[in-house]
Amino acid sequence: MNRLGFVCAGEPLEALPMGALYWPAEQLLAVADLHLEKGSSYAVNARKLLPRYDTRQTLGALAELIETVQPRTVVCLGDSFHDRAAIERMPEAERIEIGRLTSRMRFVWIAGNHDPAPPPEGWGEVAEEFVAGPLVFRHAALFGPADGEVSGHYHPVAALTVRGRGLRRRCFLTDGRRLILPAFGAYAGGLNALDPAIAQLFPDDYDALVVGKDAVRRLSWRQLRPDARAFG
Repeated sequence: MNRLGFVCAGEPLEALPMGALYWPAEQLLAVADLHLEKGSSYAVNARKLLPRYDTRQTLGALAELIETVQPRTVVCLGDSFHDRAAIERMPEAERIEIGRLTSRMRFVWIAGNHDPAPPPEGWGEVAEEFVAGPLVFRHAALFGPADGEVSGHYHPVAALTVRGRGLRRRCFLTDGRRLILPAFGAYAGGLNALDPAIAQLFPDDYDALVVGKDAVRRLSWRQLRPDARAFG
């Protein structure tokens, strides 16, 4: 796995190609916006016909990542479950898999706007924020200076032109002081990294750490292209 090293709030961190953050000094793995059971939510509400296997796919990717980096702590940055009824709709096999993963190490679930209710007892800790050293992990970025803030919520996506083709790729965003993670969930969708809702959080220069198949590439926001559409 080709990890991209970078520094935020003085801490050496790693952006992983699967769209997760690893903090070697603390052996901490962070993922954002799993949106488990989004597919079944859409099926119930007849909004879209999506396969109902997103939870299995997302948990499989998370399990693979955990096996690779062997973290001591896993922090899920909110919107881990798509809605309050997500766990009720979740197949038993996926519930068992979450129980297996959470029993192996410290798991911290940050509350998000989609999942304000805590997960079942035994699946780890629940918190509004999680502070470790100079970093504070929360669901959504706060306006104003926020040195060491690590968040999710916006599902940032970089729009690029490569060899004449328009591409969208998940990305991390950072100015060296704060960091926004891409969505990890299979059906999470995304918001353009140049959208004003995101750009206003970075009053000066910021970079996109663009997630590819096997590597992460660092680009200035100036190398991205605007795209007003959100998708997913």
